Amino acid sequence: MDGDRNRIEREYRRWRRMSRGRLAFTWIVGGNCVLQMTRPDSIPVRYKLLVLALVAALAVWGVLATLRGLTSVGADGVTVRGAFRVRRRAWHDIYDLRVEERPKQARADARWWTWLYDNDGRRLLLPNVDDWQLPDLRAEIDDLRTVAAAHRGMAWEPRPEVEARIRLRAGRRKAQERASTGAVLAFFAGLMYLLWEVIVGDEPHPFLLLLCVPLVAYALLLPFLRRLASRAPAHT
Repeated sequence: MDGDRNRIEREYRRWRRMSRGRLAFTWIVGGNCVLQMTRPDSIPVRYKLLVLALVAALAVWGVLATLRGLTSVGADGVTVRGAFRVRRRAWHDIYDLRVEERPKQARADARWWTWLYDNDGRRLLLPNVDDWQLPDLRAEIDDLRTVAAAHRGMAWEPRPEVEARIRLRAGRRKAQERASTGAVLAFFAGLMYLLWEVIVGDEPHPFLLLLCVPLVAYALLLPFLRRLASRAPAHT
C-alpha cells in the first residue's frame, strides 16, 4: 500500500507474493493437467486441444489479474482495476466498506478480504485489500472510513433499505453460485461420459453433453434455488 494513513490518496498493489505452498499446489495441478493431455491415448486431439486452451486461458487470466490488480482510493472515490476491466465508484455512491471472511478457501493465502457496497446493494471486491497484503487489515479499513467520511458528505450509518437490498442480492448471488456449481458438475459428468464414448467407440455428442446439459442444469436449478433463498429467514 502506497500513501500515508492520514491521506485519502492510496494505492493498494500486490507486494507480497503467493505463498510457496499455494504456488506449488497451483503448478502441480496445472502441470498434471497438461501432462495428462499430452499422453498418447485414444482421446482425439481436438478434445485435448480444447482442454489445453482452457488451461492456457485460466493461466493468462491469473497472470494478468496478478500484475494489473489494483485498488486506488482518491478524493473522487474508489477505482478497481482487474485483469481486463476498470471500475470506478464515487464516494456518494458508496454505502460501506466491509471486511468479510473468505469462505471455504483453506488453501488461500488471504483469509479476509474487503468488499465495497454501493447504495443499490451491489458489492465490488477490492483487489489486494486483504489480510495477506495488509496484516492489519481492519485498522486500515477503519482509518480509510474515517478519512473518507469528509469526502462522502455523510456519516457511515446503516440504512435499513440498503441493508434489505444487500440481503436480497446476497440470496440471489448464493443461488447463482449454487446453480453454477451444478452446471459445472454437469459439465464434468458430461465430459467423463464423452470420454467413455470415445474409448468404447460410440458416436460422441460433445455439443449435447458439454453445452446443452450444463445449460439445462443451470436453467432448472436457478429458479428453484432462488425460491428457496426467498423463503429463508433474513439475517442482518
